[in-house]
Amino acid sequence: MNPPIPYEPAFETAEDDEAQTAFDLQTTMRSIATKTYEDSGRALRSVHAKTHGLLLGELVVEAGLPEAYAQGLFAAPGTYPVVMRLSTTPGDILADDVSTPRGMAIKVVGVPGARVEGSENDVTQDFVLVNGPVFNAPTAKKFLGGARLLAATTDKAPNLKRLFSAVARGAEHALEAVGAGSATIKALGGHPETHPLGETYYSQAPILYGRYMAKVQVAPVAPALVALAGSPVDLNGRPDGLRDAVVGHFAGQGGEWEVRVQLCTDLDTMPIEDASVEWPEAASPYVTVARLRAPPQKAYGDTLARRIDDGMQFNPWHALAAHRPLGSIMRVRKAVYAMSKRFRAERNGIAIAEPRDLDGLRDAGV
Repeated sequence: MNPPIPYEPAFETAEDDEAQTAFDLQTTMRSIATKTYEDSGRALRSVHAKTHGLLLGELVVEAGLPEAYAQGLFAAPGTYPVVMRLSTTPGDILADDVSTPRGMAIKVVGVPGARVEGSENDVTQDFVLVNGPVFNAPTAKKFLGGARLLAATTDKAPNLKRLFSAVARGAEHALEAVGAGSATIKALGGHPETHPLGETYYSQAPILYGRYMAKVQVAPVAPALVALAGSPVDLNGRPDGLRDAVVGHFAGQGGEWEVRVQLCTDLDTMPIEDASVEWPEAASPYVTVARLRAPPQKAYGDTLARRIDDGMQFNPWHALAAHRPLGSIMRVRKAVYAMSKRFRAERNGIAIAEPRDLDGLRDAGV
């Protein structure tokens, strides 16, 4: 097995007209947010608008990690408070039987160290994850093309979307039965109607990992969560069935996940600038670097929604310099996240700020 490759700036190569792509992507995502705001009176995220669970917990960094894995946030053992948000991908609020990929966003709080540009005064490290190992576009330009298609259908024909989702789920089931599967079909509403807490989540695009480069995986390890892997959720007539399932679980049980890292050991098979390529685990397995734990709790409510959904942003550019996002997908995202934050704050009349601790949330009795 090859050793991890130290990062060099030459490994990142900007696409032609990348600045224009970033501007066009901002415009496209803003059009999604504007449409949903006009229809609902509330400024939503352009993607991952619907929340299925909001959790408080802790991240426990493992002791005795090998040098290559003891980097950045994970350089020394420690325990940090975290906020977690479970979501699905569209920018409009749909009934859950329009079944799309699931997301998990994690905000680690109280993290010391040098920061990426634009995050200098913060003490948070965010991980924004989806339950599939690869992004559904290889580069920023392809990402823009897909975003434009989504923008054209935002807040339109919800009943037709439900019908299409049912057809797409059947197609995806047929593909999976023969060992295949389609990220595109899943993204368009063909994701199986499975429990979000049984899923394994991925960064999809790479980040710096101290001296090296890596992708991140968060996998359930608590027996009650492992048992939910692939478990169906009945969404018939239950537009918020996924949220009900998450809230129901945490009403009586907690959760535990492993945070795992896959280091880049071969630039040919593990490219930095193509987020659609799955890095082979045979060449570089995911290695556990931390545990994520959430106790039984109220996993959704008005106070949580106001303080977390409305008052926070989950953004991979809320980061230590040691974990700077890499590749064109991540680079163009930076401006989009900044636009989204301004749009939501201005229209909802609420400050969106990075927490320095979670004492206020705990003191509020949530």
